[in-house]
Amino acid sequence: MKTLPVSLLLVLFAWTVCVWADSGRQKRSWIIESFNIEEENPGPFPYILGKIEIERSYLVKLQLKGQGVDKEPMGLLKMDHKGYISVHRKVDYENTLGIKVLNLTFEAVKNSNNAVDTRLGVQIHILDINDNAPSFQKSVYEVTVDEAHAQGKEVLTILAHDEDDSSTDNGKFVFTIKSVIPNTDNVEFYIQQHQESGTVYFRGCLDYEKAQKYTILVEAKDKGEKIQLSSTSTLIINISDGNNNLPEISGRKGPGKVKERETGIEVLRLQVTDKDTRGSEAWRDKYTIHGDKKEQFKIETDPVTNEGILTVVKQMDYEEQTYQNLTISVQNEIPYFSCQVKKQVQNDMWELKKIPQSAGMSVAHLYNTTSVTIFVEDAKDPPVFIPPVKDVTVMENIAKGTSLTTFTAEDMDGSHINTFKFVKGEDIDGWITVDAKTGQVSTNKILDRESPFVINNTYRATLYGVDDGFPPLTGTGTLFIHLIDQNDNLPTLKVNAVNMCWDTEPTKANIRAEDLDLPPYSSPFYYELLGNVEDKWKVEPAYGTTVNLVKDQSVHSGHHLLQIKITDQQGLYAIYNLTVTVWDSSSISNCQVKMAQMVQMGLVAAWMVALAVLIFIEMCLMVLLIYFTTEKKNIEMDKCLGCLIKTNPENPETDCMVISSDNPQ
Repeated sequence: MKTLPVSLLLVLFAWTVCVWADSGRQKRSWIIESFNIEEENPGPFPYILGKIEIERSYLVKLQLKGQGVDKEPMGLLKMDHKGYISVHRKVDYENTLGIKVLNLTFEAVKNSNNAVDTRLGVQIHILDINDNAPSFQKSVYEVTVDEAHAQGKEVLTILAHDEDDSSTDNGKFVFTIKSVIPNTDNVEFYIQQHQESGTVYFRGCLDYEKAQKYTILVEAKDKGEKIQLSSTSTLIINISDGNNNLPEISGRKGPGKVKERETGIEVLRLQVTDKDTRGSEAWRDKYTIHGDKKEQFKIETDPVTNEGILTVVKQMDYEEQTYQNLTISVQNEIPYFSCQVKKQVQNDMWELKKIPQSAGMSVAHLYNTTSVTIFVEDAKDPPVFIPPVKDVTVMENIAKGTSLTTFTAEDMDGSHINTFKFVKGEDIDGWITVDAKTGQVSTNKILDRESPFVINNTYRATLYGVDDGFPPLTGTGTLFIHLIDQNDNLPTLKVNAVNMCWDTEPTKANIRAEDLDLPPYSSPFYYELLGNVEDKWKVEPAYGTTVNLVKDQSVHSGHHLLQIKITDQQGLYAIYNLTVTVWDSSSISNCQVKMAQMVQMGLVAAWMVALAVLIFIEMCLMVLLIYFTTEKKNIEMDKCLGCLIKTNPENPETDCMVISSDNPQ
C-alpha cells in the first residue's frame, strides 16, 4: 500500500459551443476550473473533485462518459445531476493499466427531446508521487576478475529501476558506492551511470596478495523533492591470482649423466620456487631447452612438484661426444605481469609502473635460466655396418652361388674392442648365403622375379654382425636385391573353355591371356587359330590382351576343339586347346539361361577343388604334428610351418638346412 501523497490535476478543456434555442441561435463560452488531488488520498470516499456548471433556461440532464467512469479503470469517478465530479477510491499512478491521462466526455442533454445540447472534452491527468524506491535487478552481484585486469576496464555492470514517473525526479536516481571492504591503498573503485545501468571500474592495481575479494555496497537513491527513497545492492569482486611473481630455479637433483645409447632415461630434475597460488596457471611452469641442436633431450613439468624433468630421447655416442651443454629457461603457463602505483590522481587514472608496458611487448629477458652439463658414459658398442643398407641389381635366373656383394662392419667402441661374425638374418625364401668371416653374400638358389616374395621387383634380406661379448651385441645390415626381368614365362590362356549360343548371325566370346613377365616381354599378344578353321572361326582383333573368338553362322551346335597359338612381344609362344560349346535352342533366352547354369556349375566345381586342397593341407599338417610328437631325435622346428631343420655342424650357431629328399639327415 503506497502511503505518500500525490496530486491529481483535473483539466477540463472547454471550447466554443453552438447552441440552438427556440428563439434563435446564440454562441456561449465555458471556462472550467482546475483541481488538484493527492495520490493515495486516504478519503473518506467519495469526495468532491470539482463541478461543471452550465446555464440553461430549460432543463438539461448531465452525463459523464469515458475512462474512469464506464471504461477502465472503471468505478473511479462519478458525476451527479448538479455537475459535481466525485472520486470513489484511491488513485495509484503505477497501477492504472498504463493509463496516465483519463479522457472523458461531458454532455448536457435536453429533457424535452433528449437531444445533446452541449458536449465537452475532459482530460484528467494522474500525477505521480514518490512512493517507490529504486530497486536493483539483483540484490547481490558477483564476478571474478584476473589480477592483471587493467584500470579503467569494465569490471561489471549493474541494473536498477524505479516504478515512479521517469520524467520527474521521483523516477530518476543515482548510483553511489557507499563502502568497499577491505579498503586497500592500491585500488579505488568508481561507478559510471547510464540512465538505469551503472558500470563499475577501478583505478590502480589489483593485488591478489593484498586482497582476494572486495565487497562493495552500492546505493541507488532517487531525487524526489519531498522525500528521497533508496535501496542497496552488494557487489562481490573476486580476484584470481595472476602471474606477478617470476619462478626462480632453486636447485637440481639427479645423476646428470647418461650411458651412450640409452633413451627414455631421466637425467636431471630442476627445482623451482614461485610465490603465486600453488596449482594455478600463474604457478605452473613450462621449461624450454636451448642449445640442443640434435634434439636429444626433452623436458617436462612434474604436475605435482612443478619440477622440470630432463630426459634423453635420442641415443648419444660416447665416441662422438662425452658431454652436452644445455641452457634451460623457465616461465609460467600464463604471461608475467607487474603493476605498481606511482601516483594517485584525483578523479582520473592513476600513474602506474607496469611490466610489460603494452600488449605484445616481450618479457623473455626476465625469465630465469640455468646452465647444465650432461655427461655421456662409455658403453660397449655393437658392430656397425658400413653402409647399413646395400642395393644390388641383377638379372633374374642367375646361377646359384653367384656373388652379390660383400658387407663390411666395424666395432666403433674404442675401449671395448671385440671380434664379430656375420650371420644371416631375415631371408624369407632362402635366396642367400653369408660367409661368417668375410661378409660375402652369394645366391643360394636361382632368383625368380616372379616369386611371391618379390615386391616391386625387389627382394629384401637382412644380415647381423654379432660380437663375442657377454651378452653379445648385434648390428644389422639390410640388402635389397633388385631384379631385372627376363622373358622366362610363356603367355597363359586364362580360360580354356567358352560357351556360345547358336544363331543365324555370327556370335562372339572373349578370350584372354596373361604373362608373368613385364613389358616388353609380355602383352599385348598375337593370337592365331591353328588347323582347318577358315570360314568357321576367327580371332578379331588378332593383336591385344583380350580378343574376341568369332563363330561363323555355318558352325553347327555342339562341342568344338580349337588350337590357339599365343605369342608375346619377343616371339615366345605357347599353344593351347580351347574347348568351345555351341548351344542350340529355339530361343536366345533359353540359351542364355543354359550358359548361366554352366557358369554356376563351373563356380561350384572351383569351390569344391579349393575345399579339397584345404583338406589336403590340413591332413599334411596333422601328419607332421604326429611326427614331431613321436620322433625321439633332437630335431627342431623352423619358424615356417612344415619346415624341419637341424643344426649345421659347420656353423652351429646360426645356419640351418632344410631336410628334404636331397638331405635325408
